[in-house]
Amino acid sequence: MTFYQHWRNVPANAWRWPNFSPAEIACRGTGKILVNADALDRLQELRVMLGKPLIVNSAYRSPEHNRTVGGARASKHLEGTAFDISMANHDPVAFIAAARKAGFKGIGTYPRSNFVHIDTGPARSWGDPFPARVSSFAPDQPPAREHLAESRTLKASGAAGVGTIGAAGVEVTQQALAEAQGAILPLMPYLDSLRWLFVALALGGIAVTIYARLDDWQRGRR
Repeated sequence: MTFYQHWRNVPANAWRWPNFSPAEIACRGTGKILVNADALDRLQELRVMLGKPLIVNSAYRSPEHNRTVGGARASKHLEGTAFDISMANHDPVAFIAAARKAGFKGIGTYPRSNFVHIDTGPARSWGDPFPARVSSFAPDQPPAREHLAESRTLKASGAAGVGTIGAAGVEVTQQALAEAQGAILPLMPYLDSLRWLFVALALGGIAVTIYARLDDWQRGRR
């Protein structure tokens, strides 16, 4: 195990886990990081096995941050051997089966917060079961921008560009964050500004849509 006062201090040539970044594994409260190679090897193996991104809610925790969040005194997060993984893009049953296969023996389920805790400690499990789902994942829906692009009203008004950007901005951002979760951590201070920008674009799109529909109505197109 190797400890660094901040994840930015981790040498690039010392990091061998391609689907994760030091920022994702570091303590959320202090930026400190304890690199446990064995645990990270298992996490990388799990990522390859599942074939889709793992959204890491929490990995290493410094003692001070662990106290702040009310973590257990002997939490495996303190050892860098535990990871809390979001189930936003995973079926919990399939995820837990794969995690056990990758060598994670400690399994904690938190359906209300929609994540699963995994660690390399002794075999044990806790938490409530996830509710049954109609399917493993939510049914696919065409992106909002595609619905808008096909709108007769927007086509007629020539406002498809503005409406599409406004409604799809947040959707596109969420997809990008899920695929490049580690890379955006340095951008955290700017996310509030980006959020308000997308809100403004969405409101502009709504206004244009309302205007276009009123115009359609006046012209007897509805």
